[in-house]
Amino acid sequence: MERSVRSRKEAASHMRHVTIKDIARIAGVSTSTVSRALSGSKELSEATRERIVKICNEQGYRVNALARSLIRSRTNVIGLIVPEVTNPFYAEVSLGIETHARQLGYNVMLCNSQQDTKTTEELFGFLSSHQVDGIILANSHSDAPRWIQQFAPHLPTVLLGTPASLSGDEVNSVCVDNLAGGRLAAEYLLSLGHRSIAYLGHRSGSLTHQLRLRGFMEVLGKEGLTPTVIENTADSSSIGAGYELSRKLFNEGCPHTAIFAATDSLALGAMQAADEFGISIPDDLSLLGFDNIIYSSLPKITLSTIDQRKSLLAEAAVDILTQIIESDERDEFTHRMIRPALIRRSSCASIVD
Repeated sequence: MERSVRSRKEAASHMRHVTIKDIARIAGVSTSTVSRALSGSKELSEATRERIVKICNEQGYRVNALARSLIRSRTNVIGLIVPEVTNPFYAEVSLGIETHARQLGYNVMLCNSQQDTKTTEELFGFLSSHQVDGIILANSHSDAPRWIQQFAPHLPTVLLGTPASLSGDEVNSVCVDNLAGGRLAAEYLLSLGHRSIAYLGHRSGSLTHQLRLRGFMEVLGKEGLTPTVIENTADSSSIGAGYELSRKLFNEGCPHTAIFAATDSLALGAMQAADEFGISIPDDLSLLGFDNIIYSSLPKITLSTIDQRKSLLAEAAVDILTQIIESDERDEFTHRMIRPALIRRSSCASIVD
């Protein structure tokens, strides 16, 4: 009995550690022949390829999965490129994409571009060379449509974060309605009685920031108001950037009763700076963010914000991409826009006359 148990364990161990040399030995061929069979080379006869694939199927799950993907000409792996994985917004979107993709039978290969044009283009090539079935590019940079259009004719792609009107018709895209989000933010602050408002952290190279600011200014403009726009020249809308921008504003004497931060991360930086300057939020200054990242709802933060509805964005991006992959239909393009929502917490207060 003991010997039987040991034999089964040894057999299981052997299957887990099977190599291409093992496959070649069992098939009675060279390792290069196995490699050609697994790469779908036309140099081998169909009978030889099928025999090698069958042996792979018999030797364990990992090789079995590979064999199945070769038969279907798919790997069931999708690539995801984000500008900064440490950004809470992109971290949450990435998790949502991976979770939904797994539910549909796909794995995700995550890449971090660091907001660099050259790196982003190199990552497209890297993912393509690793035979991913498709790529999701999560990026709002003004160059993002150009990056994705280079690969769209050859590989299913979806741009997450840029609207179709700006990304071009021949790009699959999904995004939140940033224009509506900016309007929603302005309407909310106006409803609380605020008239002197600063827009914190506008990045001119970000299409989403351009739209948020446009919607915000449209609503204020109708009331004859012009917000103070504080530009962010940093590479990202980080907590650190929000802190530095707010320190400068408070050091010069902030005349405003409310701040609308372009992202929650910027708002968290502003909150830290306000605390250092003895500015009470919301008693002295109302603060509104955009994104609804997970930290915004923490008890000591409770940031009012515009919710991007990240789970809907993630699911829509995966659904669009997998539908293209499985239908192999690339003559039509899908553009989906998600409506944002106002999340009222305790960082904004009404102006008391």
